[in-house]
Amino acid sequence: MIAGEQAEAFEIIGGKGDCGLLVLCDHATSVIPPEFADLGLSAEQRARHIAFDIGAADVTRALAAEFHCPAVLSRFSRLLIDPNRGEDDPTLVMRIADGALVPGNARIGEAEVSARIDRFYRPYDEAIARTIRAMRRTGKNPVIVSMHSFTPEMKGRKRPWHITVIWDFDPRLNRTLLDALGREPDLIVGDNEPYQGGYRGDTMDRHVIRAGLAHALVEIRQDLIATPETAHAWGKRLAGVLRPLLNDPDLYEARVHGAHP
Repeated sequence: MIAGEQAEAFEIIGGKGDCGLLVLCDHATSVIPPEFADLGLSAEQRARHIAFDIGAADVTRALAAEFHCPAVLSRFSRLLIDPNRGEDDPTLVMRIADGALVPGNARIGEAEVSARIDRFYRPYDEAIARTIRAMRRTGKNPVIVSMHSFTPEMKGRKRPWHITVIWDFDPRLNRTLLDALGREPDLIVGDNEPYQGGYRGDTMDRHVIRAGLAHALVEIRQDLIATPETAHAWGKRLAGVLRPLLNDPDLYEARVHGAHP
């Protein structure tokens, strides 16, 4: 068993270490500790997608419950520092996020960025690494599903997809998941929408692609999972789609398909 654990920067939901599935949620919450004074943002701004992936944490919890599998979730807003970026990525700390000036980040210096890396980014990163190591020690490589959500529209353009899969390099789970979702008659499914997968230094690159682990990054449109009830229902539905796919023994072989330059 993987033990549950909670710290300032992360939460680990405990589960069966040999179950073969680990769920990640990089942008689980909008929490900003009091000493950061909300980064100068209003409550309305902090409730937007710029602060977290709306609904993604509840979907993650539903998946963990369905599969009795471990999950690792962040416990800090992406506005403090984005754990789904490389440490050298210029968007690691956003000064302007989807048109909103973030006053608490506007004049941030290297020392403060380093402090946030040490306090939030690296503990979350190590929680993922530690959980993957523990699961691999059981003799069974975990398949990784990373849960995110996307806005119904961006810059005036509506996004028609209900659910999308973002991927690069490894087609194993990504391709079969896309095919399975495509057979759902009421779903509009996006393949690398609303953006292309494959970012050097992101969570999947650091922990999953480089290790050759089968994986999928799943995005669900935020208006569909905006309440705990709808997010839970989507989690159960996604679990139903995933369950037969995870019977493929090919998914549990570590296989490096490529590497970012």
